[in-house]
Amino acid sequence: MKLITSTEELASACARFATQPFVTVDTEFMRETTYYPKLCLIQIAAPDGSTALVDPLASGLDLAPFFALMGDERVLKVFHSARQDLEIIWLLGGLLPQPFFDTQVAAMVCGYGDSVSYEQLVNDVAKAKIDKSSRFTDWSRRPLSDAQLSYALSDVTHLIKVYETLARELISTDRGAWLDEEMAVLTSPDTYRADPDQAWRRLSSRMRKAREIAVLMEVAAWREREAQSRNVPRGRILKDEAVIDIATSAPRSVEALGRLRTIPAGFERSRTGTDILAAVERGLSRDPASVPTPERGRARSGGNGALVELLKVLLKAVCEDERVAPKIIATVDDLEALAEDDAADVPVLHGWRRGLFGEKALALKAGRLALSAEGGRVVVRELP
Repeated sequence: MKLITSTEELASACARFATQPFVTVDTEFMRETTYYPKLCLIQIAAPDGSTALVDPLASGLDLAPFFALMGDERVLKVFHSARQDLEIIWLLGGLLPQPFFDTQVAAMVCGYGDSVSYEQLVNDVAKAKIDKSSRFTDWSRRPLSDAQLSYALSDVTHLIKVYETLARELISTDRGAWLDEEMAVLTSPDTYRADPDQAWRRLSSRMRKAREIAVLMEVAAWREREAQSRNVPRGRILKDEAVIDIATSAPRSVEALGRLRTIPAGFERSRTGTDILAAVERGLSRDPASVPTPERGRARSGGNGALVELLKVLLKAVCEDERVAPKIIATVDDLEALAEDDAADVPVLHGWRRGLFGEKALALKAGRLALSAEGGRVVVRELP
């Protein structure tokens, strides 16, 4: 197995791939010590048996031919669990693959379960086993071993069979349109833009007071910008626990910052400590009325807990009957919103999801549908 290390070789390989109806693609990357992923290997395969292993770390290699292939609308690009692969392509190439197919999403639609692993799909569909011993190796070290290259190549060669099988199932069940919404999210640039001003949302679940959220917004945004500018993980700048601690206590002096248990000794007197205190002040100066309320801060299911649990049972029963993964139909937040409001603006009340589950959920709420147990299964029945 030979690595492609020159632009000329890459261009020649991509020209061959451009003649194919689809290609399967995967990447190996490292991001343990960086904010942005470091691309270490690209794997491509096609149904005619063509394969390529591309070394993006090779000196002088220009990835332009690869990005051109990703943007070639005549060739379908097939990935499995593509979000991080697409993030890399977006960051380095400034584009997202079109047209595009994610076998993990397709597998959920075809009844293989929530977030089914690639190994399981290969086992079930391609009847093959993948040697996972190289999965967590250091892909940035050179030379790569034959075992690493073999493992990497198997990711895309087996994916051909997986894609072909899922594509046939989607056609036979007429569920191809079910993927459109999920694929649209994955191929939207907004999905991969790390906006520092939105960084607070992933830490806001325990926040209730506007003052705390305001400080959290500023401190989390400051940390995100620092991590991006230094290209280091967020935790290298400040741990999540420390950000939350600062937001709830809102220290306004060096001494107050230093008293927090999550702040390392002496940290408060550094330049970083000064920046944190400045962020706290910006948060405290915000108008409380302008501070958004986090979604999880809205006690939606306060008096509807039992109803939410009943909707979960209905969802599971419907998904078992229809052979589709619950995750692609509705989230717990969707069910909580639906329990509270028949007209909630949630995906499950729109499009194909409404016909599959939403109408049944509304009927259950209205007492027109019943759930019972028969033979170890939940049975859904319409009431007269």
